[in-house]
Amino acid sequence: MDSQLGLIEQSLNNRYTLWVHAALDELPDSFTITDPSISGHPIVFASRGFLKMSGFSRAEIIGRNGRMFQGPRTNRRTIMEIREAIREERPIEVNLLNYKKDGTPFWMLFKMRPVFGKEDGRATHFVAVQVPIDSRKHMRNSGMSYSEDGGGSRLREIVFGSCRREVCSDSLLDLDRVLALDSDDTGLEIEDSCEASDLEKRKAATAIDNILSVLTHYSQLTGRLVCGKRCSLPGMGFISSSLYISLGRIKQSFVLIDPHLPDMPIAYASDAFLKLTGYDRNEVVGQNCRFLNGVDTDTTVLYQIKESIRTEQACTVRILNYRKDKSSFWNLLHISPIRNASGKIAYFAAVHTEEGCRNQDRHGLNLEMRQLSAIGAIKVAVRSLSMGAGPSKS
Repeated sequence: MDSQLGLIEQSLNNRYTLWVHAALDELPDSFTITDPSISGHPIVFASRGFLKMSGFSRAEIIGRNGRMFQGPRTNRRTIMEIREAIREERPIEVNLLNYKKDGTPFWMLFKMRPVFGKEDGRATHFVAVQVPIDSRKHMRNSGMSYSEDGGGSRLREIVFGSCRREVCSDSLLDLDRVLALDSDDTGLEIEDSCEASDLEKRKAATAIDNILSVLTHYSQLTGRLVCGKRCSLPGMGFISSSLYISLGRIKQSFVLIDPHLPDMPIAYASDAFLKLTGYDRNEVVGQNCRFLNGVDTDTTVLYQIKESIRTEQACTVRILNYRKDKSSFWNLLHISPIRNASGKIAYFAAVHTEEGCRNQDRHGLNLEMRQLSAIGAIKVAVRSLSMGAGPSKS
C-alpha cells in the first residue's frame, strides 16, 4: 500500500517537477488527471474547481478511481465508451450524469485526452475536464423542480439514499429512505441524455489546451517531454498503457522487439533487464539489441540469433554480453516469436538470464522453465490486448 501511495505521489513530480501542482492549481477549470500506469488507474491530481463542483476534498479523491463519482443513474453505455477510449488511448467527449458528495446528481460535459511521453510514445496520463451542463431545462416537469426548495430536497434525498456505499460512506441512511428508491422514484425522471451547448464545448476545449500547455512547459524542465498527440520518434514503436501494465507484472529480465520497424528496435524493457544491464529505460527503448554486444561477442552466435528471427523460430543461446559499465557477463538468452490473437507475429521476446543464476529459483523452477514461464506470460498479455484492439499489423 505504501508503494502504491508513493507511485501516486511521484506520478506528476517525476515528469513535471514539484512546481506543476501549483501551476495547475492556478487554472480555474474543473479537471482531474489520472495515471494509467498505476494499478487501478487512480486520480493523481484534482483541481480546485473540481473539488468545489463535486464537494469532495482532495484527500478523498487522490488515489481513487473516477468510478467513485458514478451513481445509479449514470449511463453504463457511456462509461463503457470512456473505458474503451482509455484502452485505445484516444480522446473522447461525452455528456455524463455524475454525483456530488452529498448525492446530488448533475450533468456535465466530460472531455478527456491522453498525454503521451515523447521519448517512447506511451500514454503517461489522462486529463479529464468536467464542465457542468445547465440541466434544468432537461428535467421533465413532473411537479418537481431541480431547486433548493422542498422538491429539490426530496430529489436529493432519493438520489442520496441510492448512492453507492463508496461515495456516501459517511452517511447514516434510514431504512425508509433506502426503500424510497424502489417505491417512490417517480419524481426523479432524468433524461437519458443531456446535450452540452456550443459554449460549454468551447469551454472544455480551451481548458484542455490550457492544461496541456502547463504540462508541456513543465515537462521541458525535466527533459521528459510530453505532448497531446502520440509523438514518439520516427521509426520507434510504442506499447499501449494497458499492455505496459500487464508486462510490468512479469518479473523476469526481458525485452520486446518490434520486427515491423527498421532495425528491429526494442519496444519494451522490463525493470529486471534494466537492473541486469545497468541502462535506463530511455537508453534502451528504440535501440537495437546490438548495444549489448562487445569485442569478444561470438559472431557465430549472433548469426544463429538472426537466423532464428528470420525463420520465426525460438532459440536459446549462450552469448557474452556487456553492461553499461562495460563489464561482461554470460547471457543465457532465449528468443521466441510472440503472436497476436490473429496469429501474426507482433513482437519477438528476448529473455535474458545471467549464467550465475542457472540454479532453481525459490519456486523450484529451473532455468528453462523460468524462460518458458516468462514467454508464456508475455504471450498472454499480448494476445489478450490484441483480441479487442482492432486490426493488427501484418
